[in-house]
Amino acid sequence: MDGIPAVEGLLTRLGLGVFLRDSLKAPIGRNDVWAGPTTVGKDVFVKRLLGSEEDVSSRMRRLMDFERFSAELPPGSARSPTLLGSDEKAGIVVYEYLDNTRNAVELVVDESFDDELSELVGNAMGRLHGTDPGTEVTIDTSEPPQPSVRLLYGLSSSMFENLSFGELSAWRIMQQDEELIRGVERLREMERRAPKVPAHCDLRVDQFLVAEDGLYVTDWEEFRLADAARDVGAFAGEWLHRSVLDIVTSRGDTTFVDTELTHEKVLERGVTKMRRLLPRVHHFWRGYLGARPSIDEEFESRATAFAGWHLLDRLIAAAARTARLSGIERAAAGVGRAALLTPEKFASTLGFEGAR
Repeated sequence: MDGIPAVEGLLTRLGLGVFLRDSLKAPIGRNDVWAGPTTVGKDVFVKRLLGSEEDVSSRMRRLMDFERFSAELPPGSARSPTLLGSDEKAGIVVYEYLDNTRNAVELVVDESFDDELSELVGNAMGRLHGTDPGTEVTIDTSEPPQPSVRLLYGLSSSMFENLSFGELSAWRIMQQDEELIRGVERLREMERRAPKVPAHCDLRVDQFLVAEDGLYVTDWEEFRLADAARDVGAFAGEWLHRSVLDIVTSRGDTTFVDTELTHEKVLERGVTKMRRLLPRVHHFWRGYLGARPSIDEEFESRATAFAGWHLLDRLIAAAARTARLSGIERAAAGVGRAALLTPEKFASTLGFEGAR
């Protein structure tokens, strides 16, 4: 933080003092973040967006679009922690730090992310998507960048030079799959026909904060008017991904012998894990339809295909951390591929039914 005076400069201008360095937390991530008490006794969370000037500017603009739009959201909708102030030029935002909250990832790990919470999340996202954006607030209408058909045909030289060997391997697998490329093209075309509503567009379980007074959602930098099926599919994709990764764990099992898994054993355990975790998606969908009962005819197919893409996106993310793709990550990508290519077969498995 010593080399970033704009952070404490903003805190000072907001009347929040400066951070108490001995109590400061600074977890590593895509952006710079700091959390802790200040000299005036206020607990705050500060985020500084990282990236090119153009990228930071557009992400900051979308984040602030959401903050202005959120004033119109009904009770129970997806909301962010209270924004205390911002420096848009520097790409810095300051939020009230939420005490006594748990990140939803912790709840997944200790298996306390239950059906009731899933339904609450679905209802909150349904309320977000069902809110009329009106004309008072400007909201980005650009297409989300992923899944990128262009990158499936070839990476730019600069991107190629900056990717890890694992990431290059992941992209190579997808670029050599002509059926997958056609499936992504089909999904993007379906998306263009879809109604556009206020949507998060980068939803992951780690962005949910569960507090005593309700649910909070973070990281609104990709907020825009978009296909609601993106957010629904992302939530389903998180649980589908988790169920495949759990094939090689003892989560939910009475016993698990760590031996070489045959193809038949992988399928058997995969079905078992999906049966255990996918009810979370079913309850999410119930909550979603409770808040937004009217959806278009292709919604379930798009949501399922986006769930499939989510697993492929997780493959790319995992590849960034390793030089070699693991067998279980490849298996998850295979499940994602199947969901993306044949969403009509997977929709009922995910529980996307009962609408209209």
